[in-house]
Amino acid sequence: MIRIIDYKAGNAPSVLNAINHLISRSNLVSGRRQYAVDFARSPQDLEDAAFIILPGVGSAKATMDSLIEMELISAIEDKTLRKGIPFLGICVGMQILFEHSEERNTKCLGWLKGRVVKFDSSKLKVPQMGWNKVWDDYYYFVNSYYAIPEKKDDVWGTADYNGTFTAAVRRENIYGTQFHIEKSGKAGLALLDSLLRESRSC
Repeated sequence: MIRIIDYKAGNAPSVLNAINHLISRSNLVSGRRQYAVDFARSPQDLEDAAFIILPGVGSAKATMDSLIEMELISAIEDKTLRKGIPFLGICVGMQILFEHSEERNTKCLGWLKGRVVKFDSSKLKVPQMGWNKVWDDYYYFVNSYYAIPEKKDDVWGTADYNGTFTAAVRRENIYGTQFHIEKSGKAGLALLDSLLRESRSC
């Protein structure tokens, strides 16, 4: 079961729609359901999770506060860090993988070493909003902040916004995309499909 963390401000319905589109397409191609997906709003909802997605819209602090209030952090960490269930953080969901965010001086999950800082608004339009190139394709970004991983091996993909910044991270079963994978058209759906297929049965 793919479980999407629904903390009201996290754009979970858009991610659900994207995965349902993949399910529909898989049904047309293969005649069988390849994915099962639903929201997670409590620790109990994560018990059957084979893949966890944390969408992100809004601030790092609001996201962390919501996860704490919903008592989800311990359950997510048990599944991801101890049991090795694949985890995908999207936008702010990627940023809170790090130790600290400048956004409202927020202590984050700390799964990855590093920090999150704001783009220089004296040199750039902030937030960055629109399509930007990562790897060999274009993905959709809406972000005022970006991650600076301490370990270069955690950087999976980069983009340019008046300088190179981290657009995607990956370490073992933990993935993160600064771009909105669910809003990135064919390229986003293809990447999402690839990540789900890499994981154990969902």
